[in-house]
Amino acid sequence: MSTPTTGFDVDAYLARTGAAAAPPSASALAELLAAHVRTFPFDNVDVLLEQHPGVSLPAVVEKFVTRGRGGYCFEHATLFHAVLLALGYDATRRLARVGDPDAAPRTHLGVVVTLDGGRLLADPGIGVPPLAPVPLEDGAVLDGGLWSHRLVQVAEGVGTGWQLWRERSAGWELMHTTDELPVRDVDVAMGHHWTSTSPVSHFRSTFMLARHGVADDGTPTQTSVTLDGVTERRAGEPSRHRPLDLAELPDLLDRLGAHLEDDETRRLTVVLRTLGSA
Repeated sequence: MSTPTTGFDVDAYLARTGAAAAPPSASALAELLAAHVRTFPFDNVDVLLEQHPGVSLPAVVEKFVTRGRGGYCFEHATLFHAVLLALGYDATRRLARVGDPDAAPRTHLGVVVTLDGGRLLADPGIGVPPLAPVPLEDGAVLDGGLWSHRLVQVAEGVGTGWQLWRERSAGWELMHTTDELPVRDVDVAMGHHWTSTSPVSHFRSTFMLARHGVADDGTPTQTSVTLDGVTERRAGEPSRHRPLDLAELPDLLDRLGAHLEDDETRRLTVVLRTLGSA
């Protein structure tokens, strides 16, 4: 079942991201994905503030496109999926298990695109996503971006699954395992409900804010903020990490595109101070 796009203003989305409307192609899809992750931050702010508007398409459009906010995977993938449908792509949503597939719930959402006889994984909401779609082929490797990524075909349930791995300094790290089951709106709502309300969800107990960028010479960059500190990444170079001073939070939120109201920033500071002392 596809997310309905009736009334969805794709032109407003394109204006927000700076991407251009173009006929479906691998290069156009890659440009859309890169523009999306460099425009909208990945964050769990509304979860921590207990004010999340939900993951319906109208709620996500109002939050991302109208207000210029960011969010997490259910929002990113819901919006990106709707954009692809509006631009004529054959796109479907897929749920995944982050980390150990034998223990993790299906609480990640990505998009699979069928194009030119093949399929590709477009994953705008994984935090540090591949900056281009990855061919849905066993052993496919995508270089570039901050880290290399690869897909491995595995058995998942009674069917096929796809594991996305990324290469870190210590070796390859499993990100998530996507299955081939159809995804309906209620499945997305259920995953979001667990992730945003369960006492064991790490989205309830830590802080995540990340934004991709690009240096003047075209090198991919990313800044991420957690309770552990601020990390600046640039492809091909060692990461730079420093402690987080909550006094700089308003500036960081503004620089990374979180676009909070003053009262939201004050409440978030209180939440982070409480989490940091727990």
